[in-house]
Amino acid sequence: MKTLTSFTKRNIKLFFRDKGMFFTSLITPAILLVLYATFLSNVYIDSLQMALPEGFALDQKLLDGFAGAQLISSMLAVSCVTVSFCSNMLMVQDKANGTIKDLTVSPVKPHVMSLGYYAATFVSTLIVCLSATALCLIYALIVGWYMSALDVLLLVIDVTLLCLFGVALSSVVNFFLSSQGQISAVGTMVSSTYGFICGAYMPTSQFPEALQKVIAFLPGTYGTVLVRSHAMRGIIAEMEEGGLPEEFILGVKDNFDCNLYFFEEKVSTPMLYVVICGSVVVLIALYVLMNILRSKKANKR
Repeated sequence: MKTLTSFTKRNIKLFFRDKGMFFTSLITPAILLVLYATFLSNVYIDSLQMALPEGFALDQKLLDGFAGAQLISSMLAVSCVTVSFCSNMLMVQDKANGTIKDLTVSPVKPHVMSLGYYAATFVSTLIVCLSATALCLIYALIVGWYMSALDVLLLVIDVTLLCLFGVALSSVVNFFLSSQGQISAVGTMVSSTYGFICGAYMPTSQFPEALQKVIAFLPGTYGTVLVRSHAMRGIIAEMEEGGLPEEFILGVKDNFDCNLYFFEEKVSTPMLYVVICGSVVVLIALYVLMNILRSKKANKR
């Protein structure tokens, strides 16, 4: 346990000492929020207004709050994964500069080393993403606040779970990388595509039916739905109190990914958590196993 703690502390210190890795990870969520607010806010508002039943109207504060909840949930769902790839550069850098060779001949066991990289990356990612969450809450307070204390707590829990998932995913992917160029290429690819396949940039309800079924198998989609449903719960409750029909409320939840359907069956909130937590456990186990097998293969040589 002492070895794991020491190795984890070593990785955290190196991450925060490298200003390039730290500021790249920190600035990414802020840039995403600005871009989302600039280009997507009016799109969300127009989509909601077009779906309103005839004779109903929503005040501007509620519309802005609705768009804000959509924006912050999209940004957090993406950032928890993309930031983890930035934070996980240290593992690849140790391979690129040869440090990993010194570590493998040290008394540090392979599973301790892999868990140390994971724990350090998780701490670094969580710090950045919780800072991004605070920034998002400030933005929501400015445009229209409808969240309760419970909603904020659930949002923080969702962010933590998505960070666990993102770090586990990046650890498995980065295991096969060995240069700065490779991690940069993978990071760019993840940043540009993950938001689409997890339903953050565009609601999955707008995808073709066949693609919706494929996306329903991806754990990241479940994380997006959790974040979105908790970020928008106060808005939905306000709409219900405003007398909007139940059919419209259900349509909003379905069309804006507050609900997820797996082959026509609605996925319950507990099951969303089960999928995310199960994915984290499987990915961590796979990552540790790959490190152990690599070490055994190296020892045979």
